[in-house]
Parts: sequence; C-alpha cells; structure tokens
Amino acid sequence: MIRPRRPVLATAAAALAVTGALLSSPAANAAGTAADAAAAPAEVSPHAAQTIDDIGASGAWWVNDLQHFDPKVQARVAKLLFSKQGLAMSSYRYNFGGGGVAVTTPARAAEDFLTADGSYDWSRDKGGRTFLRYAAEYGVKDLIGFVNSAPARWTTDGQSCGGRLKPENEGDYAKYIADVTDHFARQGVELDYISPFNEPDNDFGSCGQEGMQVTVDQRDDIVRALGAEQRARHQKTSVIADESSQTTQFVSELPQWISQPGTAQYVSALAHHTYNNPNDGQLANVYETSRAVGQKSWATEICCFGKGSTGWNQEYDPTIDNALLLSRIIYKDFASAHDSAFQWWVALASGYGSDPNAKNDVGWNDGLIYYDPDYATNGNQTLYFTKRYYALGQYSKFVRPGSVAHNVTGAPDGVEVSSYDRDGKWVVVVNNHNATDTPLSLHFNGRAPVRARQAVRTSATEDWADVAKPAVSAGTVSATLAARSITTYVLDQKGHGGSAVTGALVGKQSGKCLTADASGAALASCTGAGGQSWSYAADGTLKGAGGYLTATGSGLTAADRTGDASQRWLLNANGQILSEASGKCLDVSGQATADGSKVILYSCNGGTNEAWTRQ
Repeated sequence: MIRPRRPVLATAAAALAVTGALLSSPAANAAGTAADAAAAPAEVSPHAAQTIDDIGASGAWWVNDLQHFDPKVQARVAKLLFSKQGLAMSSYRYNFGGGGVAVTTPARAAEDFLTADGSYDWSRDKGGRTFLRYAAEYGVKDLIGFVNSAPARWTTDGQSCGGRLKPENEGDYAKYIADVTDHFARQGVELDYISPFNEPDNDFGSCGQEGMQVTVDQRDDIVRALGAEQRARHQKTSVIADESSQTTQFVSELPQWISQPGTAQYVSALAHHTYNNPNDGQLANVYETSRAVGQKSWATEICCFGKGSTGWNQEYDPTIDNALLLSRIIYKDFASAHDSAFQWWVALASGYGSDPNAKNDVGWNDGLIYYDPDYATNGNQTLYFTKRYYALGQYSKFVRPGSVAHNVTGAPDGVEVSSYDRDGKWVVVVNNHNATDTPLSLHFNGRAPVRARQAVRTSATEDWADVAKPAVSAGTVSATLAARSITTYVLDQKGHGGSAVTGALVGKQSGKCLTADASGAALASCTGAGGQSWSYAADGTLKGAGGYLTATGSGLTAADRTGDASQRWLLNANGQILSEASGKCLDVSGQATADGSKVILYSCNGGTNEAWTRQ
C-alpha cells in the first residue's frame, strides 16, 4: 500500500479440514461417535508446496524521521529488525525516493539523488541510506529497492504524485535506477531486486505521499528498459512487478503486460498486494496466475486492517487481537496463494492516534513499532511495541529462506497450522483464534522419528515466550494451545521420507466421491469400495484404481504415470485441490450433485463445489 494485507490427505482413520473444521472419518461415522472424529490428528502433507524466499518489511517514510533520532536509538531499531535477537528479517524494502515534489506530508517526501544539472548528490536520503546499510551489515538476504514515483523531472505533471512517467524518459529512468544500484554496490550494499513501480493502478493525486500511475501498456516498457539496462551492466539485481493494490487487479492485468515480447525474461518474481482482503478463491487465483506465467508470487505489502477483520479499517490496535489477524494473513498467503515471500508494509510508524498503548479509532495499524509523531518538539524517542511485531517474528525468526512449505489439513475449528521443512527440521506455526485453550494433535508422515526442540509463544501476556515443548508419540505431536495465541514449534525429523496415504475424496457440496477413469472424472455415491480410494504421495500424485489423476486442459482423466506437472496436486487446508500444472481447482461442473456429474478443472472461486474432504 502506501497509505496512512496423517499428510494433507488423511489416512482412513483420520480426517481432512475444510475451512478449519475436522470432518469425521469412516470409522467414526460407522461408530456414530463424535469423540473418535475429534481425536483425529491434523496432518502434515508428504508433498512439498512452495519454497519460502523471505519474510520482511519496508523502510519507507519512517527512516526520514528516524534520521533525526539519537544514533543509539537508530542502532537499537536496526537490531530489533535485523538481528537474531529481533525479527531476523530476511528481506528489507528500501524506498527509492522521487524527490517529494508537491507531497504534503514531509516524512513521505523522500529525497532522490538527482541534482538540477543531472549529477548525483549521494549525501541525500540520509535516513534511507542508514537503515539500508544496517540491513546489509546484518546480512539480510533480500535487499529490495522499490519506487513510488520516478524523479519529478520525468513525470507528466513535474511532481512526485499525481502524474505518470513520460514515455520519452523511460530510458533515463532505467539508467537512474541502475546508477543508484551501482553506487550502493560500490558502498558494499548489493540490491537483489528492484520494483520499478508500486501500486501502479493509483496516481496518488491527493499528494499525501509519493506515487505515480503506470498504465498496463506502459508496465512492460519500463520492465524491459530496466531489465536491459541491468543486463548491459552485468548487474545481479533483477526485477519484481507489478505490485498491484489488489489481487484481482494482479490477476487481470499482470498477464497482459508480462506476455509482451521480451518482457518476462527480466522478471524474477510476481509481486502483489492484498488490500482487497481476498477470499480463498481469489488467493488461489494468484497461484493460477503465477503458474500460467511460470513464476513464483510474492505478497509484498499489506497493513491497516482491524476491528476484527482482515479488511481495510482505520484503527490502532497494539494487542493480540490485531496480531492474530496479521498472522492469519501470513498463513493464508502461504497456504492458499502459495506465495514464496511475505513483506509487511512499514516496519515503524508514528500514527498511533490517541494512545500508543491502547486501541483507538484515530490511529492506524500500519507499523510494527511506533514512535511519537511529536518527537521533534518534545524530544520523546521512546519506541512503542505492538503485538504485530511479535506475530511477524513468530514466522520471520524461524521460517528462514529455503524453508519448504507443506500444507496442513484437519486442524480444529478456530486453529490455523502451517508447516515448513528445512535441513531436517520442521517449523510449525499455529494460530489459535479461540477464546479458550484448544488441544492440537499433528501427525507427521514419515519413517524417521519426530523430536520436539523448542516452543515459542506470543499471546496477550507473552512475547516470544519459551513454553513447554509438545509431547511426541509415534510421529504425532500433541499440545494444548493457549487461548488467543500464536505458537511456533521447532522439531527434528531427519530423513523424513513420507509414504503415500489413502482414502476417498468426498465433495463437500455433494457428499459424493470422486471417481476417474480414461473417459474422465465424475461423482459417484460413496460405497467404501476400494475403487473409490485415492493414494496421495510425496511427489504430489493422486493414484486411483484407474491410474493417476491427470489434468488434460480443463478436463481430467486417469492415466499411466508420466511424472510431469499435469499429475501433481496441492491439497489445501480449505479443501481446494489445485493442479500444479495450471493452478486451477478440482471443480464439480455446474455445482451438480447427482451421480455421474462431471468433475473438471476451473479457476478457483471458493465455492463448496470446489471443496473436498478425505475419508
């Protein structure tokens, strides 16, 4: 923004979650006992989803205030953000300023480096340079330069807000970014990525901040100009784009410009924001878009939600309530959109409203840490912490670059579980939105034993508190989740090769089983017969009596094993089954429920005809 976002399929004795609810297994149904169903553990998928690149936040705006703070406070902030004792952020977004011409909010009028005669003044942007250097010194993995507005001399209105980049200056703009990138590299700060336009759907004509509109037909021109300039200079920096405000815009607009000849080669990640508060269908559409382009997606900005919703609301809430909403957004970005990165908006902010320590409707939930907006007159340089800071750390401190996400299904109502595998260790992050303590059992499929190493929790009364490690028995981890809490578990499991798990796939809407043969896929009344059983393996395949479930355009068939993406599937916690070839959902055509109804592939919409349970 820029304003003030047993495995997935259970064994026959377990269950799969749809929107968090546990569904009973056949054994439980036969016995007629809800207790058996409730005892079924949540399941960690044997199949890997996406690899996580980084987790971090932005250095926009607040650095322009903190350049006036005591150097000791600046150093403390850097430690809080970048060190292992702090958030250990693995990405940091540096704001390329556009000069701030006509911007009415001083802190948002970021300096550029161009002088009137076209030379460079590298002493500018002191605050931005200070914290970018700190990020580099702490070894932050991904340093990302992002632009709200090009230098004002190249915009159509001569301002840093309200205009567009003039087409005749696209080359000048690309050279400017490359010059700044080269300068930082000479200072020992290597930028890994550049985002050349931010929220291009908005011109920010109110001028409360920097911003420029970039129409769809200009985005590819800018990307090619910058990419070619970087390549000519042998820069390692690459491009991310297009940072649309909403996932719906990203889905509709990105394919238009990235498909233009010579453009896609310069793009390393597809960046989107989530200010439309996307539902599960819209998040899955992000995955479909990324699969169509052949690139990974990143969630690169969100903030300013509250009042019990992950949608846009004005509020300042430093409590666990808003922290749990942040953790839900991260969970959904990783588990439903299958994004490879999560980047929060501003790491620090001053807009806490009437009280930095209590909820109020005057401030904004845009920062992780806050400072006094009147610091310049009252000398107050106190830092005020929100629970959002600790919520982000429940991920960023533990889910390190290179971690591989594995979907988790079958969690209790009100509980969200995500798991990540790296170097023989599992990191499991659990959100308990319930107002009461909630038991959780989580099963890890594999031959090697699981050992609990660490448990860290943030709640209304705790901040990254070391708490009791969970019990482990026969690959199942058991714990009681504190009410309204976020807990991260670290476990060992060396060489955890998972075996396939079997069971029927039952449509939530129809209550009928998925069947498939060479002629296609369809619903049939569940009989418990072995011919309705599917085996889900660590390679992502679903094998039934007629062969491997295979995507064929918009259709489905059972076929011999090929090993390609058309036979690999992601089974999401919300019940969606996604094709890794297309990103589309397993869908009952026309929302039909009768025996013989066709099952096809269709763009995910979040409907119950696209939700499946394992029985």
